[in-house]
Amino acid sequence: MPSDELDNLADIGQLHRETSNASEIRKLVASGQDRLRDAQNKDLSFSSRFDLGYSAAHALALAALRVKGFRSSNRFQVFNCLVHTAELSPAEVRLFGEWHRRRNVAEYEGGLDEDEPFLDELLEQTARLSEKVEVLLASIAQ
Repeated sequence: MPSDELDNLADIGQLHRETSNASEIRKLVASGQDRLRDAQNKDLSFSSRFDLGYSAAHALALAALRVKGFRSSNRFQVFNCLVHTAELSPAEVRLFGEWHRRRNVAEYEGGLDEDEPFLDELLEQTARLSEKVEVLLASIAQ
């Protein structure tokens, strides 16, 4: 069942209500997990691994939002909703926000400093998110 906070965001136009679609959600989860796995390939460049890790995080966060019956066209909002969709702590959600910020810098300003501990943390948190989303997916598959 959607949370009051998600309903409030829909009421002000930050989210859109949309019936959950298990097939779509499974595809988002599979895409996120594939990208997460590929991001762990140390033979790839740092920027490729970051792109894959960030895209994995976004796909999984969007899947969590879709499980709850909402959609957003705003990437940052998808991450902000993780406190309500995947029961992440505010501190964990801030990490995803920081990765989003760095992705925007890389995407729009062309700069991404190589920081392996930063990337390792992104991949670890995304793996945890994947586990939480699997539980959510199981709840709608019943």
